[in-house]
Amino acid sequence: MAVTPPPGRRERNKQQKLERIVDAASALFAERGADEVTTQQIAERADIGSGTLFLYVRSKGELLMLVQNAAYARAVERGVRRAAAIEDELDAVLAVVREVVACNRTQVENGRTYLREMVFGDPEEPNRREALRIAGETESAIAAVLRRGGRADDATASARARIASAVMLVAMAAPRSPEATVDDVVGDIRAQLATLLGD
Repeated sequence: MAVTPPPGRRERNKQQKLERIVDAASALFAERGADEVTTQQIAERADIGSGTLFLYVRSKGELLMLVQNAAYARAVERGVRRAAAIEDELDAVLAVVREVVACNRTQVENGRTYLREMVFGDPEEPNRREALRIAGETESAIAAVLRRGGRADDATASARARIASAVMLVAMAAPRSPEATVDDVVGDIRAQLATLLGD
């Protein structure tokens, strides 16, 4: 069995810089919103040159995707755990949905920008591909819930999960008041999914 050597100093330095960039961007995006933060401010907070920042990401949108992807992945994991303990099909689906909506509404404008980058961003950008993978994971989690009770075969569960995911995406992107709560958004989604699922 081959043993992987530990990363060298150069790789460790690169990883540490990337972590500083992500930490700085996360803090600034949370404080001010992504639209109000410049890449220069991120570089200064990360204690690197602005040119160095662009060795790691090509744009602020790409950096937002990098920061948000980890949060969305954790939200899906929480939703899956919560859904496992819920018997009612609609409530179990909404357990997954609620965690994603809560993540999206942590900072409303960042959530909207993230969705815009995910849908319309550069198809070659790796963080966008990761966001789409997480969206696919969300659909798979919803489909798994819909298959649980035996009410839907694989094809039907997958189709309904795709519709549920689209409903969630549109509800999160809707130009509603920033004061709208997670419960408001989830209530809107619930009404639509109840029709889809026949509850």
